[in-house]
Amino acid sequence: MAQTLMATYRPLPVTFTHGRGVHLWDTEGREYLDALAGIAVTALGHSHPAINQAISEQACRLLHVSNIYHIEEQQQLAKTLCRLSGMERAFFCNSGAEANEAAIKLCRLYGHQKGIQQPCIIVMEKAFHGRTLACLSASGSRKVQAGFEPLVQGFIRAPYNDIPALETIAQHRQDVVAIMAEPIQGEGGICLPDEDYIQQLRKLCDRQGWLLILDEVQTGVGRTGKFYAYQHQEDCLPDILTTAKALGNGIPIGACLAKGIAAKLFKPGDHGSTFGGNPFACHVAHAVINTIEENNLVSQAAHRGDFLLNLLKQKLSNIEAVVDIRGKGLMIGIELKKASPEILTIGLEKRILFSLTGGDHVIRLLPPYILSEQDATAIAERIADCITDFSNVG
Repeated sequence: MAQTLMATYRPLPVTFTHGRGVHLWDTEGREYLDALAGIAVTALGHSHPAINQAISEQACRLLHVSNIYHIEEQQQLAKTLCRLSGMERAFFCNSGAEANEAAIKLCRLYGHQKGIQQPCIIVMEKAFHGRTLACLSASGSRKVQAGFEPLVQGFIRAPYNDIPALETIAQHRQDVVAIMAEPIQGEGGICLPDEDYIQQLRKLCDRQGWLLILDEVQTGVGRTGKFYAYQHQEDCLPDILTTAKALGNGIPIGACLAKGIAAKLFKPGDHGSTFGGNPFACHVAHAVINTIEENNLVSQAAHRGDFLLNLLKQKLSNIEAVVDIRGKGLMIGIELKKASPEILTIGLEKRILFSLTGGDHVIRLLPPYILSEQDATAIAERIADCITDFSNVG
């Protein structure tokens, strides 16, 4: 069969036809346990009745109008997100990368208003912010940057979880306007910083007059056991917050949220999106948030995550191939001694879906929040089987 898709992916040899809850079925009728949720997207699982109803209702009513008109669904969603995040204003788009692009543009506007001709943003090693030119330039991975030079200028790279390194930059650079960081690095290998890291970033930005951008595309909307991960600590409110993935449970939507001076920087014509914030995506996203709140799923993500993390530590404690097991809520990483792309195929054999990150050294688990203890036990057992088989083959 002729290849009609650009070779941007290396898909595993399976095609899914339908899903329900935390389970998926392939074209051969085989059932799989979904411990990936479309990379932190389908937080409510597959075919959730409340989301199905919201999709159907809005599809029958109105899908899209231009942002040159008022959109009530957009206003409602913005109000809800600001309530949950502590932000003041929202810009809607279609993905996490687009939300991060908006954040970068806000920082450049901020810098120019301060009289800085070439404003710079401090970004972190091993960070991942998306695949647009600005976002891949801000990311800390040569793998996503290679071949796309010249990169976008205006980024200063620093080690993650290293406040002294940032203070050194502050002493020597007068062109910095912001810090951009993930509360937990997902693509970097489920890297958890010190508990007070975000607090220290906030204090440094306050002292320097910098904006603080937190990329919560993967950590946000409840995954770590708080609606946004920075809420695990006090006095960590960012100036700009980006969110996407679980916000639509599979319907494309992203948002750049801001407060204070950052919320007032954009003027008509400065930024925009044809599809961003359309009635359909916003109505579905609001249904996602309502479902999460009504069923106390943020708290459940915290409890199920602790349960799963402890199970994994018990079952994998004696396996030599395992270096570390870490996570927060339902964002868990299992670091292996060596890169292990072949373990994904073993996962298909064991009927469990997960991904690899951190240079293919870290098994990444991002299951839906609706996970039961029985489901979590099954995930731990199947992951242990996968790693055991992988170790025996290796």
